[in-house]
Amino acid sequence: MVTVARSRIDRLFKEADEAGERGAIDVASRYVRLARRVGTRYNVRIPPEQRARFCRGCLTYLREGTTARTRLRAGRKVRTCLRCGRSYRFVFREARPRDASGSLVPGDAGLPIGVPVDELAEEDAQDGEELDGA
Repeated sequence: MVTVARSRIDRLFKEADEAGERGAIDVASRYVRLARRVGTRYNVRIPPEQRARFCRGCLTYLREGTTARTRLRAGRKVRTCLRCGRSYRFVFREARPRDASGSLVPGDAGLPIGVPVDELAEEDAQDGEELDGA
């Protein structure tokens, strides 16, 4: 039953996407509500990539410009439902360096993101010279 429920949820989200592209947001929202009902009835979680496509407050299918607004603020993506006003925040993180085996490269834990290590070393050297000369 679980596999049938998952395949039905996938199908309903595909139908919601097609209806959303046509501009039939009410029909797409109906498919989302049906998919959510199937998930709750058979105790099947909706995958995160599908969960991000509807508002969990009013169960409206989210489509950019029509029912959702997306803004980038301070390293976060903020998505707001235009029907109920609920907002969702997603954090942007840059990938941390990894070696060939896939484990994290040591020594980069406390560095600011996006600043090359060489620039940090130069700033530290300049700060040290100013402190010594004062």
